[in-house]
Amino acid sequence: MPRQDPGSTIWFSLTIDGESLGFFNGCEGLSSQVEIEQRQEGGNNGFVWQLPTRVTFSNVRLTRPLTPDTAKVAKWISSIQTGIKRPTAQISALRADGSLVARWGLMDVLPVSWQGPSLDPNSPAVATEVLEIAHHGFTD
Repeated sequence: MPRQDPGSTIWFSLTIDGESLGFFNGCEGLSSQVEIEQRQEGGNNGFVWQLPTRVTFSNVRLTRPLTPDTAKVAKWISSIQTGIKRPTAQISALRADGSLVARWGLMDVLPVSWQGPSLDPNSPAVATEVLEIAHHGFTD
């Protein structure tokens, strides 16, 4: 079996209820945090209980250069004006050859913000977009 280089370039695929919104170069915010409540036990001064209370999930930010798939993102964001439907999303991390590195399923996703490119002729940079989504947790 050939060795897979973990340091190779990774890109990300985003699908919403099975419909592809395209590929992204950057993905950040795939994280969760368990809030802890401390309880001191009477008569036991050398020990404090660490009890989990709730799990919170951060928003996920996906970035990429503008592509024709930008229209799919705009369509998804516009769809919440006619009623909020919280679909399931899947983010897949892929190697340059298209092989899968990891996959995350997200429950009840909602677009939080979209930022388009700065169109400034004095700054000839790549036109990029940033999509931020909220979710209620991981499915798998």
